[in-house]
Amino acid sequence: MPTIETPELQLITDDGWLKPYEYEINQRYDFYKDRLQQIKKSHNSLKKFASADSYFGLNYDKSEKGWWYREWAPAADSLSLIGDFNNWDPLTHPMTQDEHGVWGIFIDDNSDNPIKHEDLLKVQVQKGFDVNDRLPAYIKRAVQNPDTHDFAGQVWKPAKAFRWTDKKFDPSSIGAPIIYECHVGMAQEKEGVGTYREFADNVLPRIVDNGYNCLQMMAVQEHPYYGSFGYHVSNFFAPSSRFGTPEDLKYLVNKAHNAGVAVIMDAVYSHAVKNIAEGLNNFDGSDAQYFHEGGRGYHLGWDSKLFDYGKTEVLQFLLSNVKYWIEEFHFDGFRYDGVTSMMYHHHGDHVSFDHYDKYFKDMVDWDAICFLQLANELAHEIKPGAITIAEDMSGMPGISRKVAEGGIGFDYRLGMGIPDYWIKLLKHTPDEGWDIHQLWDVLTNRRYKEKTIAYAESHDQALVGDKTLAFWLMDKEMYWHMSKDDDNLIIDRGMALHKMLRLFTAALGGEGYLNFIGNEFGHPEWIDFPREGNGWSYKYARRQWHLVDNKKLKYQYLNNFDKEMISVIKDNDILSAYGAQQLNMDAENKVIVFERNNLLFVFNFSTDKSIPDYKFISNQKGTYEIILDSDAGQLGGHARIDPSTTFITEKTEHGNQLSIYTVSRSVQVLKKVN
Repeated sequence: MPTIETPELQLITDDGWLKPYEYEINQRYDFYKDRLQQIKKSHNSLKKFASADSYFGLNYDKSEKGWWYREWAPAADSLSLIGDFNNWDPLTHPMTQDEHGVWGIFIDDNSDNPIKHEDLLKVQVQKGFDVNDRLPAYIKRAVQNPDTHDFAGQVWKPAKAFRWTDKKFDPSSIGAPIIYECHVGMAQEKEGVGTYREFADNVLPRIVDNGYNCLQMMAVQEHPYYGSFGYHVSNFFAPSSRFGTPEDLKYLVNKAHNAGVAVIMDAVYSHAVKNIAEGLNNFDGSDAQYFHEGGRGYHLGWDSKLFDYGKTEVLQFLLSNVKYWIEEFHFDGFRYDGVTSMMYHHHGDHVSFDHYDKYFKDMVDWDAICFLQLANELAHEIKPGAITIAEDMSGMPGISRKVAEGGIGFDYRLGMGIPDYWIKLLKHTPDEGWDIHQLWDVLTNRRYKEKTIAYAESHDQALVGDKTLAFWLMDKEMYWHMSKDDDNLIIDRGMALHKMLRLFTAALGGEGYLNFIGNEFGHPEWIDFPREGNGWSYKYARRQWHLVDNKKLKYQYLNNFDKEMISVIKDNDILSAYGAQQLNMDAENKVIVFERNNLLFVFNFSTDKSIPDYKFISNQKGTYEIILDSDAGQLGGHARIDPSTTFITEKTEHGNQLSIYTVSRSVQVLKKVN
């Protein structure tokens, strides 16, 4: 009988270096297919499997006119629903358990103790002699008591449902994502917590005006400690009540969609808060319900709990969460946090990924990878234009390739090495020592067919203990010399490089671009959330918009450049085009010239060399004009180049030669006009 050969996966066809790992990659794909087949066999489809929140948790039954509450807690001895509706008496509403370990109770609207909109509630869980009042695992709203600071679940069924007006919006219509990463709570000028509606009304118009087409929201899933930046999640189905009601969040998403802006969520499925009072830890009294047992279930570096992705109920919980945010709140996708930690049993701690064995043979968590594959397939099944992004520092091959090709299914990977490189360069290398070949290599080194979101800095670089690019470049001088009539060499250098590094990153580093809130205008300070060490102050957990609105300050120049840069990138489809073509590398003068989608980018990183008759070979003949000049006066430059100048190629034995005036610490973008 002839042997049936397995067709080679496209991921391997495209990368010969992966051929020695064909068996492992096929195994990875087969593992996913087997799991998906099991899901379809038991639930008919992946979407039905990922609908657990309509069964578990608190759900209103219109036909029976009452509330069902169900909870998976196999190790518990008893559960009782308690809350405002029964004066928090655990004896009045005990729950019963079925053969699958699922506890349930029905509360009729006509009972003596009906459940009402905005009622607070918890579930009392008993295991042996331990009795704990917990928040239901699938709770869809949790609120914090302002006096005691403890959280409780809240019944949420307003009489009037939110009216969406975004049916015509399709996230695939935005093209390449130009992402504005934000945190709603710290987005306002006030020293306090901002709201979803304040963001929609006050900040979103700024984002739209600058040209961003995608909003990436941090800290949406409920978390007990504000200072965790939203990364220690307690209630996965509950939008954080600090910022308003679920309708307020819908208002924000709806308004963004009507402005043509996609909205993705910073999703945390890599770990969960270890808190027992608010979260899932020890929910049914056991150590291994949602999380791995013992040390494997604890992340030492993050002080948090680690999910057991191999357990069906956990897989269903997390996949249902993916579906819930897309369907209930119209999110257009996710940026997955901590993907490296998920994919390896060692979580990437103190591991150098210097050999392919470390991607496919050494301590790889197949259950976690399978969850990521299923989650990506599910998101794209529900919303075909969904955008999914992986935060992975390991460089896992195929992470942003389709699952059917042998990949993990993300649309993009974050170019995490880029901001690290900029900070390292600014910290350790004087401007005169910058190696332009290294600059080029770092920005263009990415895997074939794997799309990358490039960024010069994100929230990671803005946190207290680190510095933003603006602060690395200008530091304390920003406090005293940002007036437009104040000449200062440090500010002058800093602003010039701030503009150059951002455009170099955007134009060269990937197929998408990301900016963190406020960094577009060089927000001067780090982020420090209220904590005991700063007297619970909100002074550094806000954005100082008055700086960019003040026409007398230079912050406006940086914002103007950001706006023009994004316009050039969008109008010329730079991020959707093939990678850049190198045209000129001049180490002596520190000049880099490249072409991407018919635009010429001329970067002069020299500290002092401005060259009036600088010649290089263009790949197309014709007449060119400058469409963006970082040295322009309205962008805070020295206006050394006449913006009306045109440049005509001259035919030489080497090709079509252009001669331009390239000035130090600046970039010009040229476009052919005929």
